[in-house]
Amino acid sequence: MFRFLLPVLVLLAISVACYPRLWHRLTRYQQAQAAQATVARLSARLHNGDLIFQTSQSAQSQAIQLATHSPYSHCGILFQKDGEWRVFEAVQPVSETSLVAWAARGKDGKVVIKRLRDAETVLTPAALQRLQAAGEQYRGKNYDLYFGWSDDRIYCSELLWKMYQQATGREIGELQTLREFDLSHSAVQAKLRERYGNRIPLDEKVISPVQMLESKELVTVQ
Repeated sequence: MFRFLLPVLVLLAISVACYPRLWHRLTRYQQAQAAQATVARLSARLHNGDLIFQTSQSAQSQAIQLATHSPYSHCGILFQKDGEWRVFEAVQPVSETSLVAWAARGKDGKVVIKRLRDAETVLTPAALQRLQAAGEQYRGKNYDLYFGWSDDRIYCSELLWKMYQQATGREIGELQTLREFDLSHSAVQAKLRERYGNRIPLDEKVISPVQMLESKELVTVQ
């Protein structure tokens, strides 16, 4: 009896062991398909210098969402290169990736696109060159896990804020201090302890993705 059951048990064990891997592959495939559909729908409407927001699936995303009361926890800036839309962003390190790959990293492949409200007059070819040059000075810098305001390391919304401020003089989103965020949730407190121990820099200047997203300097493209 056992001799006949053994192959069945082996197959069952293999299925159980492989299931998480197969599920992960299926999920990644579905995210990639959703991202491709999103990009295909948006591409014709995009402009250089547009800002793009998503719900990140990184380890710190939940804490950012809880502290800022917004699902949007990551952002980047769009530039077209050789006919392909690319996202310049502060990850580890500051770099760029294809828009399709960037969208696929976010939740459900969904993104929000924002544009400077008077982009047609402000973002001249010369201004766009300055904007890209402002970003290039940060390329290769380490991601700032501590959300400091120095240029030694940099995080996503800080990168975009500084690029626009330096290139156009515009401040997209109001700077806050860390103490102005909602730090009450246990997940947020755990992340703060992990990063800072008992020395939380509550008066550090911070720009959050949602402050940029909701800025009156921007209009919604999608």
